[in-house]
Amino acid sequence: MPSFDVVSEANLVEVRNALDQANKEISTRFDFKGSDSRIEQKEQELTAFADSDFQLGQVRDVLTAKLTKRSVDVRFLDIGKVEKIGGDKVKQVIKIRKGIESDAAKKIVRLVKDSKMKVQASIQGESVRITGAKRDDLQSAMALLRKEVADLPLEFNNFRD
Repeated sequence: MPSFDVVSEANLVEVRNALDQANKEISTRFDFKGSDSRIEQKEQELTAFADSDFQLGQVRDVLTAKLTKRSVDVRFLDIGKVEKIGGDKVKQVIKIRKGIESDAAKKIVRLVKDSKMKVQASIQGESVRITGAKRDDLQSAMALLRKEVADLPLEFNNFRD
């Protein structure tokens, strides 16, 4: 039975490359001269440091520009609150989303069932598996999900024939 998985995962290699490029640009830009502005990564979490709120916004802008150039969807980023860390220095935690939340997975399953296609959808942890009798049905399900689910960066992998 042909099937595929609907997942929502950022390419961490590209995220790391974009992070390195952003740090390089921040270190060479004139408006960051003499400041301690940088971005650090720990697993699925980025932390942006800057001397002021304005510079923190600039750091975020540089990061999103570099992620976009490397084809990483910025909808993966979950931007946290700005925190003061002593003096004028501020930091902000940016989490990288991984997997499809249960509410979104239920929405995808409901969407597939309501479409009256000859495919079945089931939730498999942080992904949704869609199975069907024909490859054409699966491709039409992919097209439906690309069109209807615009708030999540979805990818289709593990295609079995």
